[in-house]
Amino acid sequence: MARQRKTTEKKTDKGTNSSSSNGSNYVETKAKPATGIFMFWKQIIGCTVLFIAVVFGYLGYLETRVITPFDSAKVVAKSGLDVPLLYWGSYRPGTYFGLKTRDANSLVNGLMWYFPRTLRPGGDGIRHWCEQNDNLSKYGWKKHDGYNFGVQEIIDGPFKLTTSFVKRPGGKHGGDWTARVEVDVLPEYASLKNEEAALLWYTALDEYTKGFIKPTNSATKITGVRGETSGLGQFVIKIFNISGVIENESFLSTEAPGLHLLKETVITNLRLMSSKPDGPKKIVLAGETQPLGGLEKREPNFIVTQIQGRVPFSIDIVYESGSFYDRPDTFAGESYTQALNWHSTRFGQKFENIFGLQKKGFKDDDIEFAQSTLSNTVGGIGYFFGASRVQSFYNAEPVYYWNAPLYTGVPSRSFFPRGFLWDEGFHGLLLSQWDLDMELDIISHWFDLMNAEGWIPREQILGVESLAKVPEQFVVQRNTNANPPTFFLTLRHIIENYEESLTGQRLELLERLYPRLQAWFSWFNATQKGTAPGSYIWKGRDPLTKRELNPKTLTSGLDDFPRASHPTEHERHIDLYCWIAMAADTMSKMSKLLKRDFFKYEQTANYLKDNKLMSQLHWSEYAESFADYGLHTDSVILKRPKPLPRSEHQNLELVRVTLKNPEYRLVDTTFGYVNIFPFLMRLVEPDSHALRKILTDIRNPELLWTEYGLRSLAPSSPLYMKRNTEHDPPYWRGQVWINVNYLAIGALNHYGEVEGPFRSQAREIYRELRANVMENVVRQYRKSGYVWEQYNDKTGEGSGCRPFTGWTALVVNIMGEKY
Repeated sequence: MARQRKTTEKKTDKGTNSSSSNGSNYVETKAKPATGIFMFWKQIIGCTVLFIAVVFGYLGYLETRVITPFDSAKVVAKSGLDVPLLYWGSYRPGTYFGLKTRDANSLVNGLMWYFPRTLRPGGDGIRHWCEQNDNLSKYGWKKHDGYNFGVQEIIDGPFKLTTSFVKRPGGKHGGDWTARVEVDVLPEYASLKNEEAALLWYTALDEYTKGFIKPTNSATKITGVRGETSGLGQFVIKIFNISGVIENESFLSTEAPGLHLLKETVITNLRLMSSKPDGPKKIVLAGETQPLGGLEKREPNFIVTQIQGRVPFSIDIVYESGSFYDRPDTFAGESYTQALNWHSTRFGQKFENIFGLQKKGFKDDDIEFAQSTLSNTVGGIGYFFGASRVQSFYNAEPVYYWNAPLYTGVPSRSFFPRGFLWDEGFHGLLLSQWDLDMELDIISHWFDLMNAEGWIPREQILGVESLAKVPEQFVVQRNTNANPPTFFLTLRHIIENYEESLTGQRLELLERLYPRLQAWFSWFNATQKGTAPGSYIWKGRDPLTKRELNPKTLTSGLDDFPRASHPTEHERHIDLYCWIAMAADTMSKMSKLLKRDFFKYEQTANYLKDNKLMSQLHWSEYAESFADYGLHTDSVILKRPKPLPRSEHQNLELVRVTLKNPEYRLVDTTFGYVNIFPFLMRLVEPDSHALRKILTDIRNPELLWTEYGLRSLAPSSPLYMKRNTEHDPPYWRGQVWINVNYLAIGALNHYGEVEGPFRSQAREIYRELRANVMENVVRQYRKSGYVWEQYNDKTGEGSGCRPFTGWTALVVNIMGEKY
């Protein structure tokens, strides 16, 4: 056998047919097991590699999903020059007076001013951005229609500045406009006439604006600007002295490092000069300059004209578009005054047609207040462009959203000059009364910021000017965090009041909006649902905090309102439950309007509006009120830790100490806004014991009732007016807030109209609460010059930031009884 094997192998080597066949069979028999094992492991490795690739690919997909736009047609169909009436506007609410276009990278114009006698070293005293620390006695729009004109009054110490603008349509690039700045003294300071004042009008480009600007004094004695951009074409800006004495004029043409540093650029370019060696010195601008350290000459992106005059005096700033060929005259002086008066008259007529305050018997100064408050809401609308910083669970570090525009109102020009999601829904309840198309445009811009998940970042910090006003810890927006879906409140209001006018382009807009509303509603139901069937929970509370007396719920919009003391995933929040119920009802109405399938939304609304389910999840028999549920104890205090011996630099900030173990329970020892949400959202049955109890409780001065409106937290609650940390004063722990009072007054009006045993009780409380809120807001405005973020529940005085013509401006709707 051995020899035969040797012979066979030899024949195989030679390639003999018969031997080859035998040898081949022999070799295959021996090799097959090794090949099989190899193939098996090859398949395992291949599958593993494929699995890893799929996993990493999926993780990559999840990482990018948060910054992937929602896959649907944009709701905004026209923008920029396609909407000429809205192209130019006072879209820089964070400045005292500024104009720009609805372009991504607009030319910007604005005003700074100071009084040489009170200017301090380092530029302290120059006004530019709206700052609470400037301590101006008053500033705000007196009239503003959102389209054509605006008039603003600013009280700076003994001086009064009146700023106004009027637009003139014509040409292909948005037409002309003129701005007027008047400086005078208040009547009681007549002795200060002839005091010096300096007005600085500037024009600037941001780093992405394609074009140029140059100083010029063509056709006027005062330095102006000529330039060209891709959006505006060629243009000139001329400045005219309309009244009073101008003593000195100077200019600055330079490169500013950014729109957020314009004031700082001015300060570094102020000089003391005299026309004579021994003459008085004047503060002037430095002329044409280059940034320090520049190796080559750079084109200017910032031009400022400073005009020093003797009070009183006024100037007109005239912007003329190069494509406006049939211009009848220079839009300044008397022609401007006539146009301003014409628009002002039309504004008053429109205001009365909508709100009817004269017919209701309001006095002239009350009407003036209401017009100013509405105008500050309209004049507070800004146009922003940029990218939010966002983060999801799958992103190790924050990432940038896509660059996008946002046309939106702002809560406060001084403190919150940017868009906030839940605030904007309240703004819309007033803006839709004034101009429905304007509000639909705002809604459209917000919903175009939706990502593929159906999420909209709750705070919009777009552009360098907005970013400069926000502390770093609040910049990043997280996609697990919600905000009250108040746009459903706005849309419900629009459908109930304007359904017959929702035709044509408006209806087409709602058709584009609809899939995004569906996605938004689904996102809330997917991300904010609780562990108990039918329950909802605000995500984002910090269970590990050692500093907060009660961990804040920023996502609810009610920040420090007391919730369960120890956050867990098993919480149930009654206010969010009510928001979703209202949202489902609005989706049902919207679906019917658009002739879509409304069954699932109506079914969800009916399910959540069922008072039995709501009571099962949130009703406390002990307190006879609705309440949150969670892991809770009232025995929590802030206590200063004892210093450790022989240890330096210890942090002895107050820390949270739990004195009694928490347990799962209803948070029913607290009573405030959250507990009456079923009433605020009109979900409580009109014949129920719960409604009777809520009506009794809100009218109780020992609970929510005050002479100034409903307070946010009852004095009997454990955390009433308690600081949440050593550094955080109470916020939603007793103060009177107008947005919730607006909801309460609207709910009282509702229950006063529907059939039920408590109809007359609701009507009586409605009349009292409406009067209390109106009278106090107006009284504090006359006293302080502002409408405020909140009001003290004991004195009625304004508190928080000012001016706050965001949702506090809903007092105009209350005066006009627009719910």
